[in-house]
Amino acid sequence: MADTIFDKIIRREIPADIVYEDDEVLAFRDLNPQAPVHVLFIPKKAIPTLDDAKPEDAALLGRLLLAIAEYARREGFAEQGYRAVSNCREYGGQTVYHLHVHLLAGRHLKWPPG
Repeated sequence: MADTIFDKIIRREIPADIVYEDDEVLAFRDLNPQAPVHVLFIPKKAIPTLDDAKPEDAALLGRLLLAIAEYARREGFAEQGYRAVSNCREYGGQTVYHLHVHLLAGRHLKWPPG
């Protein structure tokens, strides 16, 4: 698997505005925010896409989602609501091939987006 920008952020080789970290998950503000709050949550384990996740990754994927909810509660926007979305491969809009979840909040989000 190719080294991605997210791998470099995990290793602190390039800067990022990190807002959450535990042993398995790292989160940082998106450089091109699509909402007032736009944070990317990534597992520290390199998994290219959601489709590449294995049964043994189930606990990690659960931890990733729980980290998002914990952050939303801590930052005070959980009650108003937020969106957590993961793009998978080219047609799904994925541009960095390291599994990540976009947390979007701070305004009313329409569906479908766009």
